[in-house]
Amino acid sequence: MKGTVWLASFASLIIPLTLVAQQPDTARKADTTTPPVSVTAYVTTSYTYDTHPLGDTIIVGRAYNRYNNNFSFNVANLTIERVAPTDRFSAGFHAEGWVGLNAAVVQSVGLNLGQDATVWQAYATLNLPLKSSGTYVQLKAGKMATLLGVEVGEDILNPNSGLGYQDVFLEPFTDTGIEFDGKFSPKWDIELRVVNGWDQVTDVNKSKTVVGRLGLTPDDKTLVALTGYLGPEQPENNSNLRTGANLVASRKITSAATAQAQLDYGQEQGAAVGGGLATWTGAGVWLTYDVVPDATLAIRGDYMNDRNGARTSGVLDFPINTGMKVGSATVTLNIKRWAHALLRPEVRYDRANLPVFDTHEGQVSFGMAVSYIF
Repeated sequence: MKGTVWLASFASLIIPLTLVAQQPDTARKADTTTPPVSVTAYVTTSYTYDTHPLGDTIIVGRAYNRYNNNFSFNVANLTIERVAPTDRFSAGFHAEGWVGLNAAVVQSVGLNLGQDATVWQAYATLNLPLKSSGTYVQLKAGKMATLLGVEVGEDILNPNSGLGYQDVFLEPFTDTGIEFDGKFSPKWDIELRVVNGWDQVTDVNKSKTVVGRLGLTPDDKTLVALTGYLGPEQPENNSNLRTGANLVASRKITSAATAQAQLDYGQEQGAAVGGGLATWTGAGVWLTYDVVPDATLAIRGDYMNDRNGARTSGVLDFPINTGMKVGSATVTLNIKRWAHALLRPEVRYDRANLPVFDTHEGQVSFGMAVSYIF
C-alpha cells in the first residue's frame, strides 16, 4: 500500500513538470493579467415535518433537514475565490466557509471550529497550459469536496433540497491532500488525489488514500465519470483497506429534461459489525424537468444495501444493526421566480427492511427550504 501511495504522489508531482518541459518557449511566457477575486454567498433556511420522527425531534437517517417540526437555520455559506485561467501559467484559490446546522454533519477529523461551523473547502491551484486549446494540467492542494457522486455538499447546487442515502453514507464529504487534474482532450479528463482519508484534515493512521477519476464527455449532452478509491480508513490501522468504485452518468434528454444515474460498490476489511469483511452497494436516479422557465421539477429515487452494517449501524440515529436495506423517493419543485432566491417545497418517502423509523419501516416527510443567493 505504501508503495502505491508513494508512486501516486511522485506521479502527481513529476508529470506536470515533464509536461512543462515539453512546452514551447512562447507558451511559458507569463500573462500579467490577474483574474479578480470573487465573493459569493448564500443562506438556506428550512422547515420539515416527518410522520415518524425519533422522540418527536429527530428525522432518522437525514444529514440536512434532520429536525422534525422545526424551523432550521441550515447554512450561511461564504465563498472567496480567484479562478486560475486554463490558457496560461496561472494560480488561484478557493475558500469556502459554512456556519449552521449543515456544518455539524460534514465535520472533518482534526478541524474544530465549533459544532456548527466548518471550512468546507480551502485549496490552492497551479495551472499549466498545454498546446491544444482547452487542454491543461493543474495541481491542487488543500481541503476539497469529494470526487464521488451526483450530489454535492452545497444544497443549492443539488436537484433536491435534502441529500440522498448514497451521498450521506457511501461517500466522504471532503478530502484533504493533493490533486493532479489533467484535461487532455475536449472528450476526456483525469483526476488523481492522494489524501489523508475520508473527512480527515489530520490522518487517523500512517497511510494515505488514493482516489482516481476518469471523466468522459462523448458529446455536449452526455457525461460519464468513473471514480475509484483505495486506502485504510480505520484509526491506528494501516492494513484494513476500504476500496470501492462510483459510476455517474448524465444525459441531456431534451432542452428541458436531464437524467442522471449513480452506482456505488464498496468494501472494507474488518468493518462489519462484529468484525470481518463488510460490503455495500447503492443505486440512484435523478430526473429534472423545466416545467416553466422559472420552475424545475426534480425527482430522485435511491437505494442502499448496507449488507453488514458498516455504513449505517448507529449512524445518524439509525439503530445498531448487522445489515440493512433502505431507499427513498423524493420530489422537489425548485421555484426561481424571485431574483437571487430559491424556494423548494419537497416531499420524501423512506422505506427500510427494518423498523428503523421509530419502530416503523417507512416514513413520509414534507419540507420547505428557502435560499437567498448573492
